[in-house]
Amino acid sequence: MATRLLLAELATAYAQQTPDTTVHITAVGGVDAAKRVAAGEAFDVVILAADAIDKLIAAGRVLPGSRVDVVTSGVAVAVPAGAPVPDLSTEDAVRQAVLAAPSLGYSTGPSGVALAGLFERWGIAAQIAGRIVTPPPGVPVGSLVASGQIALGFQQLSELMHLPGLQVVGPLPAAIQITTTFSAGIVAGTPHEEAARALLAFLTSPACAAAKRRQGMAPA
Repeated sequence: MATRLLLAELATAYAQQTPDTTVHITAVGGVDAAKRVAAGEAFDVVILAADAIDKLIAAGRVLPGSRVDVVTSGVAVAVPAGAPVPDLSTEDAVRQAVLAAPSLGYSTGPSGVALAGLFERWGIAAQIAGRIVTPPPGVPVGSLVASGQIALGFQQLSELMHLPGLQVVGPLPAAIQITTTFSAGIVAGTPHEEAARALLAFLTSPACAAAKRRQGMAPA
């Protein structure tokens, strides 16, 4: 979901550049997307966190050698609009903000797994367990922040920056920033392999760099 708006923008740009090709994108949570590809559902290209693509390659569902890295994406922190803004300047400041929050939320994707590991390392996982709100797959953390169900939300900046009803406080400090690389691969058995390779070449081209930055990410 972190790449949803970016891919929609780039698909439109690609269609303008290659009018004989139409790109249809199904945007779902990463766990669901990986399961659907692993189960053999027919897609031409899959875009997921790099480690998920590697697992699909190992399982024979994505063509070996087809993986390309598209963007890198960092985690940001948000609070409901009008709420007090916590200090995020240091690792200890973020830890104190987490301990003070009445409710917290993060995704079920790779950034969420990394955050859970961070809370374990800090020794506060058990202390905050009862305050963690886990969004259903495909539901942005930011939407629950905006509705007030989550007081302190962590998610990819690209998933927070365009949502009304919340304030993006800023990125995690460099010492604990969680960077995810999102990659694309060609699904095994596609009858459109040549067209898929052309699309991946476009997605990784310098022409897409400005759109990636505009959506809160960076070219990989």
